[in-house]
Amino acid sequence: QVQLLESGGGSVQAGGSLTLSCKGSGIQMRIYNMAWFRQGSGSRREFVAAIKFSSEDTIYADSAKGRFTISRDSARSTLYLQMNNLRPADTDVYFCAAEVYHPTPPLKQVDYGWWGQGTQVTVSS
Repeated sequence: QVQLLESGGGSVQAGGSLTLSCKGSGIQMRIYNMAWFRQGSGSRREFVAAIKFSSEDTIYADSAKGRFTISRDSARSTLYLQMNNLRPADTDVYFCAAEVYHPTPPLKQVDYGWWGQGTQVTVSS
């Protein structure tokens, strides 16, 4: 049974940094496309970043490019999202997700079959 557990969220001031972690169990993270999404209250879940299975190839949303870095430690079964220069608009609940059926990481929530419970990130101005 695949389980994903996020941690590392919190409250920071604008310009600050946070690193989110997603610990996987029951999963060989190396062979899954892994992604981070975020969702605000009443909003759709939005793609943030993804890393391709068995690869270091990454994809970022325009809002994340140059500020966020996704990485994976397969030995520790942990996915990371390093977030720098945070803005109030980055305030959301962040979710990690996994899927195993696409040749490249999809960008749509519906294509991911496994999700964590989310971790709150709050950025104050």
